[in-house]
Amino acid sequence: MTEKTHNNAVEEDSRLVALDTGIGGMSFGREETLNAEETRRKEEALEYFKSAYKAQFENDLDKAALLYQKSIECYPTAEAHTFLGWTYSFMGMTDEAIEECKRAIDVDPDFGNPYNDIGAYLVEKGDPIGAIPWLERATRASRYQCYFYPHFNLGRVYEARGLAFMALREYKAAIDLYPQYKLALRAFRRLQGKLN
Repeated sequence: MTEKTHNNAVEEDSRLVALDTGIGGMSFGREETLNAEETRRKEEALEYFKSAYKAQFENDLDKAALLYQKSIECYPTAEAHTFLGWTYSFMGMTDEAIEECKRAIDVDPDFGNPYNDIGAYLVEKGDPIGAIPWLERATRASRYQCYFYPHFNLGRVYEARGLAFMALREYKAAIDLYPQYKLALRAFRRLQGKLN
C-alpha cells in the first residue's frame, strides 16, 4: 500500500517538460515527462548549455567545452553532446567530436544533428564513403530542423565521387527544403552548368 502511494506521489509530481535552447527554435532535449528534481536538473543543464554556446561564439573554446561538460553532468542531452563535439571539432579534435556525437545518439537516436556532424567530420578526415550512411540517417531523423544540411553534404560526397546526377538530386533536395540555402543553389547551378 505504501509503495502505491509513493508511485502516485511521483506521478502527481511529474510533468511534461519541453525546453527551448533559444537557438533558432531548437529544443533542449526531447519532450519528456520528468519529476521536479529531474526538471530542475534539466533546467540547470540548459543554463550551462546557453553559457557554453555564448562562450563558443566568443571563441573561448576551452570555456565552452567545460560548460557543455557541466551541462551533460547536470542532465545529459543529445544537444549538449553534439555541441561539445562541435566545439571539439573547432579545436581540431575530430575523433573526440565524433565520439561526442555517438554519445548524443545514445542519449537520443531521433536527434538528427549528430548524424550529419559525424558525416561532415568523416568527410573532413578523408572518408566520404564512410560518411554516407551517417548523412542518410540524418535525412531520416525524426527530430531535426535542418534536413537540408545532410542533403547538401551528400551532394558534395556524390559530386566528389563523380556521381553527378546523384549529387544534383541531393543539392535539389537541400534547395527544396530551404530555398535560400546559397551553398546548395551555387553547387546545383555549377554542377548543372558542367553537365550542359
